[in-house]
Amino acid sequence: MIVCSCNVLTDRDVRGALAEGEASPRTAGEVYHCLGCSPQCGRCARTIRHIMNEALAAGQTVCCRDAQNRS
Repeated sequence: MIVCSCNVLTDRDVRGALAEGEASPRTAGEVYHCLGCSPQCGRCARTIRHIMNEALAAGQTVCCRDAQNRS
């Protein structure tokens, strides 16, 4: 599902940018940075935060650098 139409980011992209521990993005802005883009209109920030909360609660442990290699 597309969550950011400005940058064409999907929920999979957001989940893929998450990492465990200190390297884990803590904000939507950090997720954008991991994915090599920046926020444009900001409408998706709440959805990105929701996806981050769900993924982190489930214990997802994919590294930000690995997500960039998949692009």
